[in-house]
Amino acid sequence: MTIVVAIMVVAGALFTLSAAAGLVRFPDVYTRMHAASKAGTVGSGLMLIAVGLHSGEFPVMARALAGVVFFILTAPIAAHLLAKAAHQVGYRLDSSSVRDDMKRN
Repeated sequence: MTIVVAIMVVAGALFTLSAAAGLVRFPDVYTRMHAASKAGTVGSGLMLIAVGLHSGEFPVMARALAGVVFFILTAPIAAHLLAKAAHQVGYRLDSSSVRDDMKRN
């Protein structure tokens, strides 16, 4: 069990590191938000489940799973709302973007 928990913590840390790298390296607010919401959610979820497994107690595991469900339910909604607000305020997409589906005619 210790090896499984260690693998989950390392994998979660790598996903979180990739989210941080995406925040630094991606060109515009929309792609940065995508990196943070997707990879950050997976990384946080893996580490929470690892903590729950490591504890060996049902109440701790239940709280960890509740945290994972909370992340999965709230991260996409928050990212969508932030992207919509950024678009309405006028943040432009990077020139490498293919198209803008929310552009007004």
